[in-house]
Amino acid sequence: MGFADEAKFYVGAGKGGNGCVSFRREKFVPRGGPNGGDGGKGGDVWLVADPGVQSLIDFRFRSHFKAESGQGGQGSDKHGRGGSDCIVPVPMGSVIRDAESNEILVDLTEPGQRFLAARGGRGGLGNRHFATSTNRAPRQATPGKAGEERWLVVELKILADVGLIGLPNAGKSTLLSRLSAATPKIADYPFTTLVPQLGVLHFPHARPCVLADIPGLIEGAHQGVGLGHQFLRHVERSTMLLHLVDASGEENQPLRDYQVLMDELAAYNDALPQRTKLIVLNKVDLITAERREELERLFAEIGMPVLAISAQCGVGLDTLKSRIGAMLDQGQVEESI
Repeated sequence: MGFADEAKFYVGAGKGGNGCVSFRREKFVPRGGPNGGDGGKGGDVWLVADPGVQSLIDFRFRSHFKAESGQGGQGSDKHGRGGSDCIVPVPMGSVIRDAESNEILVDLTEPGQRFLAARGGRGGLGNRHFATSTNRAPRQATPGKAGEERWLVVELKILADVGLIGLPNAGKSTLLSRLSAATPKIADYPFTTLVPQLGVLHFPHARPCVLADIPGLIEGAHQGVGLGHQFLRHVERSTMLLHLVDASGEENQPLRDYQVLMDELAAYNDALPQRTKLIVLNKVDLITAERREELERLFAEIGMPVLAISAQCGVGLDTLKSRIGAMLDQGQVEESI
């Protein structure tokens, strides 16, 4: 797959250059004294949030990132050149953890945001630093310090305003393609969506919002059934969730589908079921008007008003767009985690 959302990698900063032991040797300058220069500082390793990077696929081909070591000092008080830094671009929304302790070190959410992953070693001191009134010809210098090194884990959490949640074949991919210019795979079998898909929904008089469609959830996803919960991290930052329910199911199946979604969200993160949500009954073109009214009544009885649409036929999409825009613009949504 051309999408990756988690990777483990090594960062190693450069070693500092060694200090130099040297003395002035010039004609007509007896006892010139020490003039050994200092070693250069080792390069740092920086992680930088890059809007142009969309996934962590590059980490599958490269897992070691090392900065350049500093050069050693020279005579005539010449300091060694510092090592070049190593810049590692990561997608916006990357969470960086220490591989050993699992401690969260930084959350890179802003364009150009930087994190010092490994600090370069300090350069050693030349012998000119050790000259004293009693030791005017020191033959002492210090070696450069080693740079920091460690293993890190980067986890990508997509930055999206609206997350699309639903069971397989609920019509999430079709809806994403109708609301945006995205072209996800659409077919009549489960799990056509294997990786998260993004789309941009534009409004006439407001800023656009980003939609994130993740692979369908099924009952037992928290135990690894289906594709499990591995992609739910990509809706954790969403300010609202769009619950897509297949209205063509028989009897109380749409209600049961909705409860499965809520249970799986709670099993992953107990804050997700409390997130502002909009329940959307999809595929209403396959049911009668009486059945549609019955479903709306059943959901209303549990305090969950719904919006009926057909992503395939375009029924109700304009109303859905207006509802999403109003909820985002009027501040009726919670802050993302």
